[in-house]
Amino acid sequence: MNQPLVSIVTPSFNQAQFLEETIRSVLEQEYPRIEYIICDGGSTDGSADIIRRYADRLAWWCSERDAGQSDAINKGWRRASGQVWAYLNSDDVLLPGAVRAVVAAFQAHPGAGIVHGDWIWIDAAGAEQGAGHGAPTDFRKLLRDGQIQYVAQAASFYRSAIVRQVGLIDPGLHLSMDYDLLLRLARVAAAVYVPQPLARVRLHATAKTSALTERHWQESLAVRARYGGRYLLKPRLGYWRYRTLRALPAPVQAAFRRWRNSPNDWVWLGVNREGK
Repeated sequence: MNQPLVSIVTPSFNQAQFLEETIRSVLEQEYPRIEYIICDGGSTDGSADIIRRYADRLAWWCSERDAGQSDAINKGWRRASGQVWAYLNSDDVLLPGAVRAVVAAFQAHPGAGIVHGDWIWIDAAGAEQGAGHGAPTDFRKLLRDGQIQYVAQAASFYRSAIVRQVGLIDPGLHLSMDYDLLLRLARVAAAVYVPQPLARVRLHATAKTSALTERHWQESLAVRARYGGRYLLKPRLGYWRYRTLRALPAPVQAAFRRWRNSPNDWVWLGVNREGK
């Protein structure tokens, strides 16, 4: 009875090829108190049929038109009753033991608003592409350096009372909504880093981060500006580095990425590891 309820929401739209692995990764956590909610945006690829197979193990689910990922997350969180919240996109995967490790960290740090850990990059087929390492962070570091040096969304969990205090996901954001939420949380509560992999984060050509990289950069810069970071030099230099690299021929981009061998470049360049 001392174990807090953990509410996890999966927003999904037409990702049937990945969805079942995501669902199983949550339902097969050994932590006993998980409230799992799936908000599908009216997929036409058979996603609803996959969800129905697990319906008796879900707290709630729907498959209906929505206003996008941010709206779907908020819809789920408004129904959530846990003391710890998270959202797991329908192409990402929780690692075994992740929820138990996160709960232990929240219990050890009563002032924490965020608990986050390491992650593993995977491709569309699930093959590992590299390790992602988080690090201790705070509001100042997140604003200056951005999110990915410290926190991967799939490997982050939030204290629900603090989320309610700062507000849910901004429905006007569609690519950097997790960064915006992290900044709001980090302004009022501590972020605790757990040095172990908590999730597998999938890189593939149809992922929003890869397909809409330019818009993602622009939205991230706009989010920074909200919190006093409009004139920070480091993110501006990062953006123009990205623009310069994207202007180069694809083979040169691929050669640069192979030389760096950094999954962060695979994300921001919007291409897969083979340079396609």
